[in-house]
Amino acid sequence: MNSVDDQGTPTRMIFMGEASLTDGFKLIGFETWADPTAEMLDQQLEQLLKQREKAFIILGHTLASSNSPTLKRVRSEGGHIIVTQIPALADPENFQCEIDDRLQVLLGGGLQISQE
Repeated sequence: MNSVDDQGTPTRMIFMGEASLTDGFKLIGFETWADPTAEMLDQQLEQLLKQREKAFIILGHTLASSNSPTLKRVRSEGGHIIVTQIPALADPENFQCEIDDRLQVLLGGGLQISQE
């Protein structure tokens, strides 16, 4: 599914992660990639960058933690591709997002994330 921004340019909504989650994301209009590899992620991101497409991408925790150079580039550049992640279904208590580290630095390391 594509969402449309103010200039009428579609924003692609993409989920790449655990196969058990793809049906739910597909039902709400996302393009889905079940259990993709880091190489598949790199290929998709390279295509989006090359074509200057706008995208909102949700990654599974394992893929988001990969050492993908293209993912690192997209995250550092910001702009027309937004990437976020979700926790693994099997281990939701052990979820830490990239932004958690940034918040700890900004708040002096005193950040305690509650699971209440």
